[in-house]
Amino acid sequence: MSGARVRTAFAAALAVGALALTAACGSAGVPTPDAVVRHGTLDRALHDRLPLSVQDAGVLRVGTDASYAPMSMFGPDGRTVVGMEPDLAAEIGRVLGVRLELVDTDFDSLLDDVASGRLDLAMSAVTDTADRARTVDFVDYFSAGTAMVVQRGNPSGISDLRDLCGRAVAVERATIQVDLLRRAQHHCGHQPIDVRTYPTNSDALLQLRTGRVASVLNDLPPAVYLTTDRRTRQDYQLATTTQYEPGLYGIAVSQDQPALRDALRTAVQRLVRDGVYLDVLGRWHVRSGAIRQVTVDLDQ
Repeated sequence: MSGARVRTAFAAALAVGALALTAACGSAGVPTPDAVVRHGTLDRALHDRLPLSVQDAGVLRVGTDASYAPMSMFGPDGRTVVGMEPDLAAEIGRVLGVRLELVDTDFDSLLDDVASGRLDLAMSAVTDTADRARTVDFVDYFSAGTAMVVQRGNPSGISDLRDLCGRAVAVERATIQVDLLRRAQHHCGHQPIDVRTYPTNSDALLQLRTGRVASVLNDLPPAVYLTTDRRTRQDYQLATTTQYEPGLYGIAVSQDQPALRDALRTAVQRLVRDGVYLDVLGRWHVRSGAIRQVTVDLDQ
């Protein structure tokens, strides 16, 4: 999920930045009661630019993997998907005058489902990369890098990617973290990283919590969420105050739907301009990943 456009050299994988922990996420994983709540408003001209099929349906089906708190996760009822991305999707829907319906979907099938038309969009901490942009277009809306999560107390003494050599590491299948670890193998010699992939991030974290792996690689917001939320902080901590390969999350759109893509971009940019975007990020304590300019495929 996390990472910039795919680079072949491991040195580029070490493009790092300090984790602004206090700005990244609060100590609680839910919106604060006194958070500012500001909503987007309908832009009729933008609604009229949507494809007629979307206007007629009044709904866009949006795939998300609800195992990546605080971006997307199941709420207390076990059915409703909540998080920063669902809140942002709701605001986009208000501007466009259509409802964005969230559909829990396996992460590794999201882009194929969008490209084939089974889903209209995907919004699930999917990093915009050159390889992925061959399949779909991306409307970029957030910035994040990769962090290493370990068991509380860091029993394996991990503080750098190279410390993973010779150890088992769990990651969600089809994420950018899989690619990062593949490049990291170059520095492991005869003690390669044992990379174990799982259908969801929750599955990967279970492996770490039960001691079957030494680390899980997550994007920064979920990593900080795990290590600060009262329900999980007793189990996990960050291995280092470094994030690897910062890049941009994108809303995936079919390349056959340029009008929808452009309407989405304008809608998100309006939310940025009006302050609604920052309000949404603030509810979930992830303002450190805010962007100012909404791009499409990094405008490349």
